[in-house]
Amino acid sequence: MKISARNKLAGKVTAIEKGAVNSIVKIQLTGTPTLTAVVTNDAVEDLELTVDGNAVAVIKASSVLVGICNDKSATECKDGKCGCQG
Repeated sequence: MKISARNKLAGKVTAIEKGAVNSIVKIQLTGTPTLTAVVTNDAVEDLELTVDGNAVAVIKASSVLVGICNDKSATECKDGKCGCQG
């Protein structure tokens, strides 16, 4: 399969938290922090994502959001909030 996105990060799925429509999928990347992605439940099933399974995160530059948090203990982001306010 050919894709145009150049940013591909391989890792292992460490958690899948299913919601009503979307799932939060955590992927432990080699030598880096855990990547957290929100994907549809249908995508989790279609891709056959499972905890301890391998996955590749494909990041297209136009869909990446980056923020800065000065709270060094904040490691989790959910619903647009990342453990710190302000």
